[in-house]
Amino acid sequence: MEPNSPSRRACQRRHTIIRIPQIAQLDSLPPFAGLALDQIVLPRTPAEICQAVDDMLGHAQIGFDTESKPTFRVGELSSGPHLIQLATPQRAYLFQIGTPGCTEAAKQVLEAEQVLKVGFGLGSDRGRLRTRLGIELRHSIDLGSALRYEGKKGQVGLRGAVAAVLGAAIRKSRSVSTSNWANPCLTEAQQRYAANDAYAALMVFLALGDDPERLLADHIRPAHRQQS
Repeated sequence: MEPNSPSRRACQRRHTIIRIPQIAQLDSLPPFAGLALDQIVLPRTPAEICQAVDDMLGHAQIGFDTESKPTFRVGELSSGPHLIQLATPQRAYLFQIGTPGCTEAAKQVLEAEQVLKVGFGLGSDRGRLRTRLGIELRHSIDLGSALRYEGKKGQVGLRGAVAAVLGAAIRKSRSVSTSNWANPCLTEAQQRYAANDAYAALMVFLALGDDPERLLADHIRPAHRQQS
């Protein structure tokens, strides 16, 4: 292969990553300014669901995450995801799988090729969406793979990325993270936790540069690569 051939350049681009510092004292940072409760929407009626889809399809990038009811017994399989979180810069939408119309709405957004879905650790989300709900996560980027700590290998998590890129600490409550996400009545703490996971991922992405999508283009999974 020639040193400057297109194939050589393509191989080099596929390994492009962004190095960020690893912040040791996360608790010393100011708290992450997440979305307020009135910016978090749980669509329930057909009109609310339609409005949510229209809003998200009007954005070039949105934050994404899922939550599943935890399992506690050895060998117990998760029946999730039970909640799909999608966030714009202004608000977050929490799609509860048990609510009629929410699965179809989430499918429409997650399979939309014109909207980039941004998140962390999307491998497990992608598999569960496909096998449990028949949804293909298209046009997405896993920031856990695109970012690396300086001088270290391995993926970066949401908390570390928020600290390094945004200079803030996102609080993670274990009692909330392991709560029942299949409950049709989510608490305010659950709503904030779920919404701001998706919102924080989007804020990290948007803070990476003037054109982060172009900067990280080699990490974005287009639709034709997600059918395998």
